[in-house]
Amino acid sequence: MRWKKTDYTGWGRALHASAEIARPERLSALKALLADAPAPAIGQLRSYGDAALNTGGRAIDMTRLDRILGFDAETGVVEVEAGAKIGDLGRIFAARGWIPPVMPGTGFATVGGCIANDVHGKNHHVVGSFGQHVTEITLLQGDKPRKLTPDKTKVLFKATVGGLGQTGVIASAKIQLMPCKGDMMVLTERRVDGWEEFLSVLENSRADYNVGWIDATAKGVNLGRGILEEGEITSGVSPTKGKARDVPFNAPHWALSAPVVRMFNEVYFRRVPAGGRTTVKPISAPFFPLDAIHNWNRLYGKRGFHQFQCVVPMDQAPALRQMLDLIANSGLASPLAVLKRMGDGRAGYMSFPMEGYTLAVDFPNRSGARVLIGNLERMTEDAGGRIYFAKDALSGPDRVATMYPEHGDWLKAVAKADPDGAMITDLVRRLNLRNTK
Repeated sequence: MRWKKTDYTGWGRALHASAEIARPERLSALKALLADAPAPAIGQLRSYGDAALNTGGRAIDMTRLDRILGFDAETGVVEVEAGAKIGDLGRIFAARGWIPPVMPGTGFATVGGCIANDVHGKNHHVVGSFGQHVTEITLLQGDKPRKLTPDKTKVLFKATVGGLGQTGVIASAKIQLMPCKGDMMVLTERRVDGWEEFLSVLENSRADYNVGWIDATAKGVNLGRGILEEGEITSGVSPTKGKARDVPFNAPHWALSAPVVRMFNEVYFRRVPAGGRTTVKPISAPFFPLDAIHNWNRLYGKRGFHQFQCVVPMDQAPALRQMLDLIANSGLASPLAVLKRMGDGRAGYMSFPMEGYTLAVDFPNRSGARVLIGNLERMTEDAGGRIYFAKDALSGPDRVATMYPEHGDWLKAVAKADPDGAMITDLVRRLNLRNTK
């Protein structure tokens, strides 16, 4: 297997790395690579910051290891290689009455990435995090496979799920799929006029799937206005699938200037009638709305962008309002801003989810945005919340201990699993998660 020197980035394109990358096609080739020189695994590079970057080192591209290894039609347990895309699993199995219980905002995320980040979806308040539905992980430490389960290998399992790939390379996993009615979704959209109303409708929603789009430019009495989407999976005849669009080049700097974003958000808010609307769509549309626009990250220009995502406890919702007010008055927000209600489900020591509200906002990579995100991180810590490593590119190590109280348990397990630090990535170095300094 040949290693190839490659320059690559995370999805935000603000941070870059140059590393030697190999792309094995078979488990035997993966084992040979790890026996020769252990290195961290990467997938479709959909983490926004530097979670997949390993500057000056090596990384193993798992995207060719994407096979379905087995499926039990009676129990709904599927075994897949780590490079399989979560959207493909939804597409293949929903028509057969099964669906991954948790799907993040992009169908391009790999199963290995979903485990390593313990991702959440629009139904976290109902089913919890991705790792809670993983029944077995095949983990390679060197070329030696280990079978991890939540019961028999509890410590290593909890260190691997949400563990940012630091315990070894996830080769494959078994996932308990969830019964579903079909591959369509009944989607109800309604306008929400302000912050307090948004919290109320999220709290009182009885839909399996819900998410709020926030107009992060709105101020005053309109602060926190947006659109609530509620969805339920159903069956039906799929309409003709639209052709995917592509962003062929980097957008100019002015494309996301404050006046343009305010105008776009106003139009987007009013695209939903005042009385709301209900439509039926293929499940891919509400689950992965941006996947229909290939290379949408180019809209932020060649300098890329940062996403800030935090979660705060229920009783600290006023802190999110203060953050939103700061964002609205900064003039730096993009059209992409999301609010969700989260339950308490999490599967790993370093898993992001906690019961409360999560806010995610994208910002073009500018100096003012980097300062703003630093202030938002401080406010998150003060509110007893945490930031999401899969989206982070800017934070420092000082806040990790308070945001992630089980970091010490994770560190002990990782030190035992990878004593030589072969799996360390740029994110782990930046946050000093392995306490190597």
